[in-house]
Amino acid sequence: MSKYEKLWKYLKENNKEEYKLSYEEIKNILGFDIDHSFLTYKKELKEYGYEVSKISIKEKTVDFKKIVKL
Repeated sequence: MSKYEKLWKYLKENNKEEYKLSYEEIKNILGFDIDHSFLTYKKELKEYGYEVSKISIKEKTVDFKKIVKL
């Protein structure tokens, strides 16, 4: 089980086209702050039908979008 699985499941279960979550919102979902390992783990997200479209260190947000299947 990935340490970020709670976040991936949250995105999939809510089934929105796009998300813009603050670091604080992500912490509330996971129970811990995201760290540098997020960059490695984010590739798992494709299994849940999403991808990271933008990480803003300045705004402290992460944008996610649903992968469109053609």
